[in-house]
Amino acid sequence: MVLGVIFDVDGVLVDSYAAHFESWQRLGRELGFTMSEAQFVATFGRKSHEIIVEFWPHLATSDLRVRELDDRKEELFREIIAANFPAMDGAVELIDALQAAGFALAVGSSGPPANVGLVLDQLARRDKFKAVVTGRDVARGKPDPQVFELAADRLGLPPARCVVVEDAPAGVAAAKAAGAKCLGLASAGHDPAVLSAADRVVRSLREVNASEIRRLIDANWV
Repeated sequence: MVLGVIFDVDGVLVDSYAAHFESWQRLGRELGFTMSEAQFVATFGRKSHEIIVEFWPHLATSDLRVRELDDRKEELFREIIAANFPAMDGAVELIDALQAAGFALAVGSSGPPANVGLVLDQLARRDKFKAVVTGRDVARGKPDPQVFELAADRLGLPPARCVVVEDAPAGVAAAKAAGAKCLGLASAGHDPAVLSAADRVVRSLREVNASEIRRLIDANWV
């Protein structure tokens, strides 16, 4: 029986906490606003345009302007990680091990295609993924389950035969709402306690192997 693993990108495949926070700081310096680290942590994993509309409505004067600000923020982020790519420790090894064990792999990210593509290319693992879903493919961001439902569908699997690897509470909620099992990764900036809704929480991808992923999914079929 084919099983699937759906990876979030930010905070899972790339240790992007510092780079995303810095990109918001740089955008703020350009436009005259500030984002506190508490605000950043609370919104990590959500779409950038949703954050802009919520926190700086005076800048969100039109849909076009929001897209421009969103695009600039993500451009700054790519500049930061391209200069010094922070691969998540253990990500490459886990991807390779899961593929070797026969899992179908997908990406389910709220990020833009350019961000996701840059990460997969930097990891040199784009060809390992059967399906890639980005923020452009969905109308609703996490915690809505759409991104993971679509990723499972593109793998040709029901969500119940998939594990989602997530690092943010919104992503965990989306995975559970989709009907998938969820492995919570307490990466930089996250207290493991905020991921308590996940089926298992780890501090490193090196704590995970293919057998444990399979056992998480098998619990759906008892």
